[in-house]
Amino acid sequence: MQSINRTQLFRASCLSLLVTSLSFGIRAGLLNKFGTEFHLDKAALASITATAFYGFPIAVVVGGIVVDIIGMKRLLSIAFLFHLVGILLTIFAQGFWTLYISTFLIGLANGTVEAACNPLVTSLYTDNKTTKLNHFHLWFPGGIVIGTLIVSLFDKILSGHLAGQLVWQIEVGVMLIPTLIYGFLFSKLDFPVTERVSSGVSTGGMYRALLNPLFLFMFICMFGTAITELFTGQWIDVLLKNVTDNGILLLTLETGVMVLGRGFAKPVLKMVSPQVLLLISTILAAIGIYMLGTVSGNMLFFAAIVFGMGVCFFWPTMLGFVNTNLPNTGAVGLNLMGGAGMFAVSVYTIFMGRHYDEIVKQAGGSNATAGQQILHTTLIIPLVLIVAFAGLVIYMRSKNKTAPLKTAAV
Repeated sequence: MQSINRTQLFRASCLSLLVTSLSFGIRAGLLNKFGTEFHLDKAALASITATAFYGFPIAVVVGGIVVDIIGMKRLLSIAFLFHLVGILLTIFAQGFWTLYISTFLIGLANGTVEAACNPLVTSLYTDNKTTKLNHFHLWFPGGIVIGTLIVSLFDKILSGHLAGQLVWQIEVGVMLIPTLIYGFLFSKLDFPVTERVSSGVSTGGMYRALLNPLFLFMFICMFGTAITELFTGQWIDVLLKNVTDNGILLLTLETGVMVLGRGFAKPVLKMVSPQVLLLISTILAAIGIYMLGTVSGNMLFFAAIVFGMGVCFFWPTMLGFVNTNLPNTGAVGLNLMGGAGMFAVSVYTIFMGRHYDEIVKQAGGSNATAGQQILHTTLIIPLVLIVAFAGLVIYMRSKNKTAPLKTAAV
């Protein structure tokens, strides 16, 4: 008889997400080094960065479709292989195309991890979805904190003793350790079926549920929440390089706030509903982006804290809201949400990378405010989301008065 150890499965899931986030944190700290090492402009760096963001939606959508067929364990074995090959290819990169392909493979791995682990967490904790998704997803900013600290620490310790390329190869190689551990752990554990399968919802019923107007609304909003959080975080060192030498420290501070916030998701969700939390988060994110694009000096650290508070709950609360209020959407619903977010970030990153180079070109090859101009453009997105989530709060209140939908358990 199959024995499910949900504590060990949850911990292994968190470790696999740690690898996903390390790839973001370490790569964010290495973008400028890649540009110098391989003579790449901002458009090329944006193209490389974007491959992770469109590799992710490909994997998460395909994974969401097949996870009920092949099972979560096999899907995570595929994620492990993608991570392993992608990390090794990055270590031995020789230029644009090897970086591009390696980043794409890591993006596929990251998406496959989410495709399996999001439904795994909701299947393990059916009465506590939004809180446990927040606890699971705290390892994303947690890994970014660890990754950026690794880059900063290794730069200081090793830069005087080793060649520059060897330093960043070692930094990337650190990701192999948690990758090998999570691959081993998952190979030894038994997995449950997804919640949708265990509850008897048919495949046809799952796909019909995706046409619910509330799901379509949240699907579109996921574009904005993902861009606000991930584009700004991944590019913060590039965007603010002419304003501060502490871009990576700002990213570390911002993601540190996210770790703390997601760790305290349970008491927060006892005080406010998920939809109100999304509205408050969007307001704080808008203020944070405005400050990052406007202030300078030590005020940038305060701006990073405000921004971190804003984007802290975005990703897991969006997933938790959908899976709690529209459970029949199942694994496909969860993974379409994640895929939508990463696809939007991919497209936006490519567009903004080119726009950055255009601003600099128009200024004659140097423009100290190019990054801030990009941030001011990005600010439009959370401003639109404020209106959208205010409407969601009103809708849910009216819905609860007539036929209450179950809100996220805490």
